[in-house]
Formats: sequence, structure tokens, C-alpha cells
Amino acid sequence: MKWCKNGVVGDKNRKKGREKPINTEVLEDMEAYKQEFIEFMVESDVLKFGEFTLKSGRKSPFFMNAGAYVTGSQLKKLGQYYAKAIHDTYGDDFDVLFGPAYKGIPLGVVTAIAYSDLYGKEVRYCSDRKEEKDHGADKGSFLGSKLKDGDRVIMIEDVTTSGKSMEETVPKVKGAADVTIVGLMVSLNRMEVGKDGEKCALDEIKDLYGFDTAAIVTMEEVVECLYNKECNGKVVIDDTLKAAIDAYYEQYGAK
Repeated sequence: MKWCKNGVVGDKNRKKGREKPINTEVLEDMEAYKQEFIEFMVESDVLKFGEFTLKSGRKSPFFMNAGAYVTGSQLKKLGQYYAKAIHDTYGDDFDVLFGPAYKGIPLGVVTAIAYSDLYGKEVRYCSDRKEEKDHGADKGSFLGSKLKDGDRVIMIEDVTTSGKSMEETVPKVKGAADVTIVGLMVSLNRMEVGKDGEKCALDEIKDLYGFDTAAIVTMEEVVECLYNKECNGKVVIDDTLKAAIDAYYEQYGAK
């Protein structure tokens, strides 16, 4: 299995210079909230395993749909996981959470709420509109807070496979005011090649736009957490599914 940067490259069972199996290392080092988040995705029916056709046309043995977070308790937890990951990765030096429409809208809202609750910092949320509103007090191309000169912005999404949403939204954000985009946070790094056929989408975005990218969890961490282990009363990733995931990354895993 070949993984994206900061993951496993080459032999799926060993890390360079070590004899210890990777799954043991990953689970020992993985922060508790990451393990909880992986189980939370499965329990919420957000992360599914089987056979799925992606927008890219690839046949994938797993699929993530953040639109399946539908209850108040799920959305509250989701915001807390995002807030924790953003705080650990980027700190507090930002002003706005920007969630591209449509799935990014609730992500930005619940994370702004959680950030206030957990860290006592008020951050604003902003999202773009698919169609500009031409009437009322809130007319324009954005929802929520207006972007202002000097704002430091963190982009927030569910998952990025090709980086297409960033192509659409980064120019909008940059064009609205003289802002600095601090970074991007997604739920899951799929760790597969993007458009250039070499790097994963998050690395491509970083190279193209010059801001950092990060994920709450990577697919490597998902596999190591769930492989031959029970979650919600059943083994989610058994030997057969693990083989399908390995085969998928042999073909599409980022170099």
C-alpha cells in the first residue's frame, strides 16, 4: 500500500528503519480524539465501506459523506472534533472559518460554536453562495460574516479528493478583501493522487495556493484503527476489505 506524505510508503507492514508493525505504532501515537472521531464517523454512518463510484470515476472501497451528520448531538460532536484539530494544528491566530457551500456551511457554524465553548475565542463564520443574492440587507455573494481587510481565514471542508472546491472558492475569498488564508482543515485525508497523478489533493492545494493543509484523520489512521477490530459491535475492516483497500492504494495511492 502506498500512502500520501506523512503516511506509509512502500511496504505496508513496516516503517523504514523499524521492525515494529506500523499499526501498533500508529495506535500508540494516535491522539485519543482521532480514534474517537474514526469511530464516530462509522457510528454516524458517514464513513461507509463497500464499492462506490466517485465523481472522478474511480471505484473506491470506501466513501465519506458529511451530509449524514443530521442530529443535534452529532453536529455538536462534529464541531468539537474540528475545533480540536484546528486548535492543535493552527492555534488561535485566526478570525474567520470559511466553509464552501453547501456542506461547508454547517461545518463552519458548528465549529465556530465549538471553538467558543472549548477555547473561549469568538471566531466568525462565512460561506459563499452558489448564486448571488440581489436583495435584502444581506445581499451579495456570501453568508454570515463579511470578510474584512486583515482577516486571517481558515478554510473548512469535509473531504478533498481533487481540490475543485478550492479552485472555486479561493479566488472568491481573496477577491472579497485583503485576507490571509492560514490553512485548510478537512475531516479525512483520502491519501490518493490528485490531478497531477503524483501528490495527494491536500499537497497539491498547498503547492498551488501556498497555505497549509491538514486533516482530522488520514485514511492510514482509519485502517489501522479499524482493521480486525470491533466498532459498534462488528468488525468494520476485515481481511477481505483490507485487501480491497490495499489494491485501491496500489493503483491510486499518492507517491
